[in-house]
Amino acid sequence: MIVLGIETSCDETAAAVIEEDRVRSSIISSQEIHTKFGGVVPELASRAHVRLIVPIVERALKEAGITLQEVDGLAVTHGPGLVGALLVGLNFVKGIVTATGKPFVGVNHIEGHIYGTILSQPGVEFPIIFLIVSGGHTQLVLMEDHLSYHIIGQTRDDAVGEAFDKGAKLLGLGYPGGPMIDKLAQSGNPDFVKFPRAMLKKAPFDFSYSGLKTALLVYLKSISEEEKKAHLNDICASYQKAAVEVLVRKTLLAVKEFGAKRVALAGGVAANSLLRSWLKEACEKEGLELYIPELKYCTDNAAMIARAGLEYLKRGHHSPLTLNAYPALKLKPLNT
Repeated sequence: MIVLGIETSCDETAAAVIEEDRVRSSIISSQEIHTKFGGVVPELASRAHVRLIVPIVERALKEAGITLQEVDGLAVTHGPGLVGALLVGLNFVKGIVTATGKPFVGVNHIEGHIYGTILSQPGVEFPIIFLIVSGGHTQLVLMEDHLSYHIIGQTRDDAVGEAFDKGAKLLGLGYPGGPMIDKLAQSGNPDFVKFPRAMLKKAPFDFSYSGLKTALLVYLKSISEEEKKAHLNDICASYQKAAVEVLVRKTLLAVKEFGAKRVALAGGVAANSLLRSWLKEACEKEGLELYIPELKYCTDNAAMIARAGLEYLKRGHHSPLTLNAYPALKLKPLNT
């Protein structure tokens, strides 16, 4: 089955063509205009999607070596995300469906990240404890089969990616902050500052990162600007270690609680070098199988949306033309 996937949930306009587990094309256009604002501006994102979606889809089809008529079905992100951005992709797909009669399915963006990892690791076995980490989500999900999700833990405030972005802003590093902190941390001392780790004993699988962000703010107010500049790498390394340590510890706790033998990482923060290496080392020590996405499938892309859509389409699940965009869409298993 050949699936055309489209992703426009935030500030990437993306289209991809997959044939089962084979990615025939994956085109992504990132909107750099948001950098100067320190975050994504929704109206600018929507306008950029309108300009870019046609040439991006045309390029994806051309690189895949197929025409639109050869596509068996389409998959498009319909939430969560920026509502204006989501509507661009969703309505574009509805136009194609109306013109061609092709089936389509709406895909949850977080579900897409899960399948970005599965796309990197064909032949995965279940059950799996998925650690989903991004700018808007930090979740632990027990996945017992394809399209089966049981959320066992999630953030109560800031997601880990949000904590990295806000921390980077406090440090004067700009946006997006995660990659910048990761880069500077590699030459810093991770034990330079003792930042807190929120373990939440009464909710062992939930996360909280607002306290870590506040702790960084308080620390920066206690030192001079010269001290901050002199020890910037050390501060970044300490901050990153505090954020990542909680992720790894809670993931291993979930593995033991639910008796899983496999762990998977998904989402934009899955590109973080410390998280990847620390989780790999921990899984090797515990004798667990680890699925980690290729770096190109960590950030938002349409191949992951197409791969998730493939599972729905193979089961005959199609979305109606009345499907709407849902900016706060929750991750749910099929048929719920």
